[in-house]
Amino acid sequence: MTLGEHSVGHFRRILRMLLTSWDMTDVRDAAELALTELVTNVLRHVPQDPHCTVQILRYARVLRVEVTDRSPSPLHARTPEGLSEGGRGLLLVEAVTDRWGAAPAPGGKTVWFECEAKGDER
Repeated sequence: MTLGEHSVGHFRRILRMLLTSWDMTDVRDAAELALTELVTNVLRHVPQDPHCTVQILRYARVLRVEVTDRSPSPLHARTPEGLSEGGRGLLLVEAVTDRWGAAPAPGGKTVWFECEAKGDER
């Protein structure tokens, strides 16, 4: 999908719908924040080719979200300076998810996160 200024909102709506249908709403806030950060990273750091694939997967009570872009450049987690607006995205992803990581993908890379739902399984 080619990303635009409204893409993040569309992905969040899809995620909310899936989490509700899977009875995993206890991870909604964390998952929405992490998804927002990963998609925004593609928009910010791959502006010459803002395409990505988003996969939203469920394994029992674990949500896994994968964002694959077309940039082979590795991630560079930065330490934000003072009150700067940028540089906190991956720190937020790490803080609100149970696990996250990145791996090379054909023609780019995949950044992923997982959130474990605590509620009762249906």
